[in-house]
Amino acid sequence: MFDPKTLRLLAITDDLRDGTAGLVARAASAVRGGATMVQLRLKDVDGRTLVDVTRALVAALPVPVVVNDRADVALAAGAAGVHLGAEDVPPRALRGVVGEGFIIGASVGCDAELSNAVGADYVGIGPVYETASKSDAGAAIGVAEFARLAILAACPAVAIGGITPANARALIEAGASGVAVIRAIFADADPSAAARALSLATGT
Repeated sequence: MFDPKTLRLLAITDDLRDGTAGLVARAASAVRGGATMVQLRLKDVDGRTLVDVTRALVAALPVPVVVNDRADVALAAGAAGVHLGAEDVPPRALRGVVGEGFIIGASVGCDAELSNAVGADYVGIGPVYETASKSDAGAAIGVAEFARLAILAACPAVAIGGITPANARALIEAGASGVAVIRAIFADADPSAAARALSLATGT
């Protein structure tokens, strides 16, 4: 059974600049600081590398690991689930293949993408604030629009895009089950301290 509490602080990986071992170490540090889920997002690596890195994260971390976009990689590597973008296979179609125990997240950024929530365990809504982490993220939607979309999605919602300890609490108060961050944790020299600050801000 999916537990929405695992969404409180979703740490999304950035790159392999320090190799698989370095990424795993940074992810483990983030978890020690309070990250409750880790999403593997590596846009420019091949499938074999994705499987290997996913397996390494799953073996090392005590929290759920989900894979960005690639359900096939998640299944092959024993990950807890997948996070699907707006252009990926619809969650409702994937659900019939993977069953209820497999976590499915989906991205929502506007009304036209609300159908992605059907069959998903949670949705990631944003970008709430301006962000440099995703070049294709689009314009910031703001807290009020996040809250409106979260209600319409009718499932646990995670806020993403430009989240910092200074603004994270406002999103929890707006109805977010949690926040998702990339740079705020993985670009920090001390991922554990960065995650701890975010965790305190969200009231984890």
